[in-house]
Amino acid sequence: MTRLLIHVEGQTEEGFVNEVLAQHLYGFGYTKVSARLVGNARQRDRRGGIRAWSAVRRDALRHLKEDAGCLSTTMVDYYALPHSGERAWPGRAEAGLLPFAEKSGTVESALLADICGEMGEGFAQNRFVPYVMMHEFEGLLFSDTTKLGQGIGRPDLSANFQAIRDQFSTPEEINDSPLTAPSKRIINLLPTYEKPLMGALAVLEIGLTAIRQECPLFRAWIERLEQWPTA
Repeated sequence: MTRLLIHVEGQTEEGFVNEVLAQHLYGFGYTKVSARLVGNARQRDRRGGIRAWSAVRRDALRHLKEDAGCLSTTMVDYYALPHSGERAWPGRAEAGLLPFAEKSGTVESALLADICGEMGEGFAQNRFVPYVMMHEFEGLLFSDTTKLGQGIGRPDLSANFQAIRDQFSTPEEINDSPLTAPSKRIINLLPTYEKPLMGALAVLEIGLTAIRQECPLFRAWIERLEQWPTA
């Protein structure tokens, strides 16, 4: 059996994994693909940010140790990762000082090193595949701005979304300041935007193919997951 557990940060990502990504990956040999909300995500305020790495690491380590036949991965927003204090995620503070092309890889490498250090010698590194979304889940929604508008019930905003998309080489580069993060840009155009509901509807409308075509970091993650069952 080949099992995949994806540690996600919120209900939108959970729905994406269970309703879109899992169905795709079953075609590559997985027998079970499931999402696990990190920490008590359902009980947190929606704008409260992701849990401390120490807590997420504990959950990931427990799963890897208890199920020797599993692969574990993450699907978390770079934008929301704590970068200082006890809640900090490895590599996040350093990544903030680097150019875009090096940000996600810096965090992912640090997460992998931390997990491998905790698992000890003999751990197969390819069992843990960290993925950090740039800069947050809403960035992926700009992969198809027409369907983004349709998915949230506001096709009249599609041209506005496209104008934002046209400013960047890829949707993943839509930046991460408190004013210009992808979700903030959507909210500026649609103050009633609700991520768990509208984000889920939009990603179902957009589909996996468009996201893979437009988002190279996301595509690289999916390709690694596709290859693992036969590795």
